[in-house]
Amino acid sequence: MRSLAQYFAYLGPTLIVSMAYIDPGNYGTDLAAGASFNYDLVWSVWLASMMAMVLQYLSGKLGIATGKSLPELLRISLKSRTRTVTYWLAAEVATAATDLAEYLGTVIALNILFGIPLIYAAILGALDVLILLVLTSRRFRVLEYIFMLFVSVISLGFLYEVAIVGPNLSAVALHSVLVSVNSQNAIAVVGIIGATVMPHTLYLHSHLTKGRLGDNSIEEKRRLRRLHLSENVTVLTVAGLVNVAILVISAAAFYPRYSDVSSINDAYRIMIPLFGALAATVFAITLLCSGLASSTTGTLAGQAIMEGLLGVKVNRYLRRIITRFVNVFPTTIAILLGINPLSLLVYSQVVLSLLIPLPMIPLLMYTSNKSLMGEFANKRATNVMAAGAATIIIALNAYLIYSIL
Repeated sequence: MRSLAQYFAYLGPTLIVSMAYIDPGNYGTDLAAGASFNYDLVWSVWLASMMAMVLQYLSGKLGIATGKSLPELLRISLKSRTRTVTYWLAAEVATAATDLAEYLGTVIALNILFGIPLIYAAILGALDVLILLVLTSRRFRVLEYIFMLFVSVISLGFLYEVAIVGPNLSAVALHSVLVSVNSQNAIAVVGIIGATVMPHTLYLHSHLTKGRLGDNSIEEKRRLRRLHLSENVTVLTVAGLVNVAILVISAAAFYPRYSDVSSINDAYRIMIPLFGALAATVFAITLLCSGLASSTTGTLAGQAIMEGLLGVKVNRYLRRIITRFVNVFPTTIAILLGINPLSLLVYSQVVLSLLIPLPMIPLLMYTSNKSLMGEFANKRATNVMAAGAATIIIALNAYLIYSIL
């Protein structure tokens, strides 16, 4: 009972980070994969989740062991102001590209839930996280409680969807372990795995876990590392289950009759006659929660990156306004020109693919450094898993870029 109370008291860092793994970009990718390839790619979602666990564990452990975030350590390593500012600008590009997908999710959810025209939803969507941050401005723990609510709504929502749609569970189990890659589904596999680990979460996790330190003693660090490991495994398993649920619901509902479903809007419209308005509405509500929560994660990451790399304090409201302006502008222009906003996701994923090595490679180097990490330095098995995950992600991202361009 005491350990459960300690776990709940610690719960928060991975919870916030996990929203990057069930953000609107994942919705679109998983929906398209299920509709086009049935249950064949369930294994790729599990693989992506396992790689996420490894890398996010390293980021959180880095903050606990050193008392510094990844951006802070990078500022120390880069030394030169010119190199630091250049690196910071690249990290900001990655944050903005990530936030674009999350912002679009909120816009689409407002459109399909309330019938708000896209152009007005784009304006309202710009205010989402500002409102959330104002409501939680006095205590950060309140924000973590809201994230618990968001994750619960999304998880229960997809549990309901699975019950309504009724996927073939034996096929889900089979394709969880049966790896199938061919020329037809390779791009979908790359989309699921290659763009799963987002750069901003690797920066953010260490920033959040270092905030859990109190007296900075070795005993405290050992206790926090154990709690971090437990939270990392449980919360990211839930995120993995949600992603699997999105894919299997899409497979059961749309394959093969609606195999050309390629957007969240299409999925929502098709679900209404197939499973009723309630099922479609629940789906849209989970999308709205996903957009709101993942956008907040992006704001916190941007703040951690700027403060850590530049060594300056940042007003989070100003930070949100700047990030939102960067993404509202291209989205609004696309809507006015009649371009589907979801097409912007392709370009944002290319940007993320190019920039993922920036935090990932230093993260592996730092956590392997015994002089920096002490007894918390990676064991050989951890290094092998982390290097394997990094190699797979970089290779698949390179293939994604090649395929798109």
